[in-house]
Amino acid sequence: VQLQASGGGLVQAGGSLRLSCEASGRTLSSFNMGWFRQAPGKEREFVAGIRWSGRNRDYADSVKGRFTISRDNVKNTVYLQMNSLKPEDTAVYYCAAGASGYGVGGMDFWGKGTLVTVSS
Repeated sequence: VQLQASGGGLVQAGGSLRLSCEASGRTLSSFNMGWFRQAPGKEREFVAGIRWSGRNRDYADSVKGRFTISRDNVKNTVYLQMNSLKPEDTAVYYCAAGASGYGVGGMDFWGKGTLVTVSS
């Protein structure tokens, strides 16, 4: 599976962005999908995840109520809607696919990241 994340950019605090992660090579419908981020000097961390069925979604406490993960298995794409962005959300965002769970170490396929910069 090849994953391509897009949609990053520069936004002011309080603004919104929508990230997309398009897959090729294999359908995503059987994978759990996750968004992760890595800020400069920090470890990669979990942001949001959605089960293969789309029925269960999980979020890091830091983004609950502001970010929404969704998926379109027909388009083979996963999205991350980010609202009320804060400077501390600045990071490179990665999407990943995994057969089980959302752990950073447990994902099977990773895309190249997309940079999100939130200015104060």
